[in-house]
Amino acid sequence: MNKSIIILLTLFFGITLNGLSQNTTPKDFFVGKWEFTVMGTPNGDAKFSTNLTRKDGKLTGELSDPANPTKEKIAITKIEDSADKITIYFTSSGYDVNLEMSKADENTLKGSMMGMFDAKGIRLKE
Repeated sequence: MNKSIIILLTLFFGITLNGLSQNTTPKDFFVGKWEFTVMGTPNGDAKFSTNLTRKDGKLTGELSDPANPTKEKIAITKIEDSADKITIYFTSSGYDVNLEMSKADENTLKGSMMGMFDAKGIRLKE
């Protein structure tokens, strides 16, 4: 009887541990399609869309103009991310630019471009 109790406890512990590890795996929040709007730039409000993916542990992607998908895409040179913040670096019109965004809720981001222009981001449906 003592052996069967040990076997049952071991089995129960294994199932519980497996269930907990599946439920506590964090979602990769920034992976997916996003649209960013930067307000008040010298050329008016600017919109960018991107599909961020994670390769070799790093976020990657490129920016495009949602109003003109055939326009040349802007390469993202670097992305820094944490659990609730992301900074996207790219070059536009000869200037090195950064877009710093923080999680507002599950589908929106708020932040700024170059610390000067307010920006927002929304998650696009896949």
